[in-house]
Amino acid sequence: MNIAPKTPRPATLAEMQAHYGEKYRWRLLLAVMIGTMASIMSSTIINVAIPDLSHHFHLGQERAQWASSGFMIATTVSMLCTPWLLSAFGYRRTYVVTMLMLLGGGVVGGFADNFELVLAARVVEGIAAGVVLPIPPIIIMRAFAPHERGRAGGIFGMGVVLAPAIGPSIGGLLVSLLGWRSIFFMVVPFCLAALWLAYRYVPVSAPGGVAPDRQGNRLDWLGLLLSGAGTVALINGMVALHGGPAGPYAWPLLTLAVVCLAAFWIWQRRQVAGPTGAGEGARAGGGQPLMHPALFNSRSFAAGSLVAFIYGTALFGSTYLLPLYIQMAQGLSAAHVGTIMLPAGLVLAVTIPLAGRLSDRFPIRVLICIGLALLAASFALMLTLGLGAAIFWLVIWSVLGRIGLGFVLPSLNNGAMGGLEPKLISQASSAINFIRMLGGSIGVSLCGIVLEWRIAAHGDNLKQTASSPARLAAFDEVFLMLALLCALAMVAAWRMQGTPRPGAPTTRPN
Repeated sequence: MNIAPKTPRPATLAEMQAHYGEKYRWRLLLAVMIGTMASIMSSTIINVAIPDLSHHFHLGQERAQWASSGFMIATTVSMLCTPWLLSAFGYRRTYVVTMLMLLGGGVVGGFADNFELVLAARVVEGIAAGVVLPIPPIIIMRAFAPHERGRAGGIFGMGVVLAPAIGPSIGGLLVSLLGWRSIFFMVVPFCLAALWLAYRYVPVSAPGGVAPDRQGNRLDWLGLLLSGAGTVALINGMVALHGGPAGPYAWPLLTLAVVCLAAFWIWQRRQVAGPTGAGEGARAGGGQPLMHPALFNSRSFAAGSLVAFIYGTALFGSTYLLPLYIQMAQGLSAAHVGTIMLPAGLVLAVTIPLAGRLSDRFPIRVLICIGLALLAASFALMLTLGLGAAIFWLVIWSVLGRIGLGFVLPSLNNGAMGGLEPKLISQASSAINFIRMLGGSIGVSLCGIVLEWRIAAHGDNLKQTASSPARLAAFDEVFLMLALLCALAMVAAWRMQGTPRPGAPTTRPN
């Protein structure tokens, strides 16, 4: 009896396209979007549990905040490695390993019995998240024609923005019912789904559709060291600005950050130009640059990078600030955080795909400016609320801000990268995500610093349980700062091109 040999599962890009047909690109985007949702949810859901973490491990607000800041630092630095990892190991292996790291970090953090282990788990999750975040924009720019990128960007935006929008809502309910440990386990089902989808739809190939090449690709270790040292010094310096024992080291750390990041940029330019200016920089240094200087020759990418930085500052800063405001200024419970933010998350789920489709038809910079204006208005309107404000108004202003978020993200990535050469797409996605997350890392610390400063200036203290008009005024001033930052981003957004330039890359994903 003859038994026909089992047909091997398609593994390469060409095999998957032939096997799954025209709709394959949407399945591939779904596979990496699930991992994106898990990684972004991990970044922000911890914020709602910071008060419980502080109480459980007897921590001050400064130290507990490192559960958020440590993740952000690891994410920011690691995402510069994504282009190299994809070239050296391929899409599937890179994606699967990061999902395993995210899964392991969630499980270890959930069972941790000391804060040091919690922090280590958060750093592992942050490294995994940083590698994953640039992958979906790469797929969008290579897999979809220009007239489809807005729609695809809307789906991707649901992973990047919807996760931090609904994460605190669900997290607040879980913390109230099951305690802070439950939030670590939230990523487990997402990671398992992402692993299953990866083996079905993510190709084993590297960028360009070729086999991974570990021997011919060298990681720019010096660039990674300089960017990592600069980022860590920057965040530590901003945390030291809170005062306390580390206070005297604040400005030396911030100076070191400026020096390291400037040296990183000089090194990246040398990687391209080479010691003789003949374009042999890859031989002279540690490999291809982590952030290609040619990206910033594009006015749209340069302006989009500035928007991404300010947008990251406002997005992650407000995601950190709003749960604290609801609990510490309005005196509501963690469960109310979920009640207030869940409707905003549902509205966002509708807004993002709509805004993505609109970006295929209308000037991108107009949609970005509309989104930033709505986000700024939501922050400014928080100043109209007094002590014991009605939950209705908290919900309305939160919904307004999430509509603004929904308008910005699909347009931002497409507008910034639309006119770049195909060979720069991977670098562009990594760079703009790095810049956005660097802004996010600063935003979390900046909100914490300004909040403590203004609370002290108003004569209040967060260690006191009851809120007061002075505490509310301090929170209002931080919201006003975020509104002004969004207004500044609108100026940069207007310098972006209205629509992607003709001839933008339309190649299939690789």
